[in-house]
Amino acid sequence: MSAISHRHIEVFRAVMRAGGVSEAARQLHTSQPTISRELARLEFLLGYALFERQRGRLKATARALALFDEVQRSFEGLERVAHRARALARDEPGALQLLSLPALAHALLPAACARLGQAEGDSGAIDITPQEPPLLDDWLSAQRVDLGLTEQGQGSEGVGFERLLSLDEVCVLPAGHALLSKSVLHPADFAGQTFVSLASDDPYRRLIDAVFESQGVRRQMRLQTHSAVAICAMVEQGLGLAIVNPLTALACAGARLQWRRFSHSIPYEVWLARPLHRPTHPRVEPLCNALRLEAAALQQRLKH
Repeated sequence: MSAISHRHIEVFRAVMRAGGVSEAARQLHTSQPTISRELARLEFLLGYALFERQRGRLKATARALALFDEVQRSFEGLERVAHRARALARDEPGALQLLSLPALAHALLPAACARLGQAEGDSGAIDITPQEPPLLDDWLSAQRVDLGLTEQGQGSEGVGFERLLSLDEVCVLPAGHALLSKSVLHPADFAGQTFVSLASDDPYRRLIDAVFESQGVRRQMRLQTHSAVAICAMVEQGLGLAIVNPLTALACAGARLQWRRFSHSIPYEVWLARPLHRPTHPRVEPLCNALRLEAAALQQRLKH
């Protein structure tokens, strides 16, 4: 296949967006015959039709619609590059790039961002990307982001870590459950109970299972997932009891879901991760301060 040029793609995009050759020609400051010729050349190079000709009008084929999705993503990327280039000319820092475990993006970041907004007002954008290890660790080491939120204070080269908070995993129960009469639950309380568990490869799952095995307690293991938020939703529906991280438990607690302390300590930590070889974004420290304040407030709530 001969090379498809950027001009071919530009013409195709203009026709798709304009809905016809005449308007596409006007947008590209050229003639209708030129647009028709370039479009026909593109179809020849591809080996299939992009449009059906019906009474002088063009109707996009399924292949054209699929191709247009890819073209749009490409042009959006180009527009982001151009926007960033213009921002650099004005010495604007751009959006703060934040990488976070999904659980922390749900249970910690929203309130911290609200604190930041109250302190600074509308002073810039934050681009939040939820990600799991090992990609989270790889992206931090590659210096692709300005700040990270993780549960591990090591494992990424070229990254500095600061412990944000240290708590224990907690029990979550559906409203009305008999065990809610207790303020602290023991392994024996779970004997024979249906249990909604973290996935078998989750490090917290292994710690939780070890506690029950050491006490000789058997649970009914029927559901498991990698998502603590999903676990809380299942418990809320009465599908079992669970032990999850305290931040998710607190964020999901309400009229249909409550939490209780567990008698055995299963440590849960959150760390700030700062790539050391990337220029420091001016909003990193204000956001870190907001995260520290929110972490302290969460620790106080979990004491009661």
